[in-house]
Amino acid sequence: MSDSDDDVPRLSAHTLAALQEFYNDTRSEPDHSSLTTDQFTVGAVEEDWRMSQFWYSDETATQLAEEVVREAGEGGRIACVSAPSVYQKLKQNIVDGSDRVSAVVLEYDRRFAAYGDDFVFYDYNEPLTLPSSVAPQSFDVVLADPPYLSEECLSKVAQTIKHLSKGKVLLCTGAIMENLAKELLDLKMCSFLPKHNRNLSNEFRCFVNYPSRLLSC
Repeated sequence: MSDSDDDVPRLSAHTLAALQEFYNDTRSEPDHSSLTTDQFTVGAVEEDWRMSQFWYSDETATQLAEEVVREAGEGGRIACVSAPSVYQKLKQNIVDGSDRVSAVVLEYDRRFAAYGDDFVFYDYNEPLTLPSSVAPQSFDVVLADPPYLSEECLSKVAQTIKHLSKGKVLLCTGAIMENLAKELLDLKMCSFLPKHNRNLSNEFRCFVNYPSRLLSC
């Protein structure tokens, strides 16, 4: 599959279940060789369609990083749940204020363990199974991008978000999840349109529960 492929679908949880099991059996250890020379470049870890991975465009990753830095404030803590592109952009230190916040990336893909203590293994099927270092309500902003467009997935990720967040939530998912996002987390759809390096067939949107610049972009 090349970068020129159009309308790449965001795969369902059912379709990927068997593939994920196979992936677990064959990729049990972190693959440090998957990183490029600049390990924080968006795309330094290649997308793996078996885990429904579709990275944001560099512009979108930058805008989302700017948003969470602005909302976290001086000394703020940011949790990137299944959103490694934003974590990578924060660590590049090119976003104003990114050196004054801290961030972790919660990911199922153990290749991201190359990021050391910033990596937290995360399986949305066990939404509250987190290490003791990840304390409840300890993050000023939680940005989450659930891997699958399903009620089950978003419902479980919402449990994680509630566990982590002090209050501010930025959710990136399909527009079709608008009603469920409102029901679970009281989120409002933004005007801002996030983009990916590949064109997804599903309309993708951002949702927030606070007065955000993204609401009127």
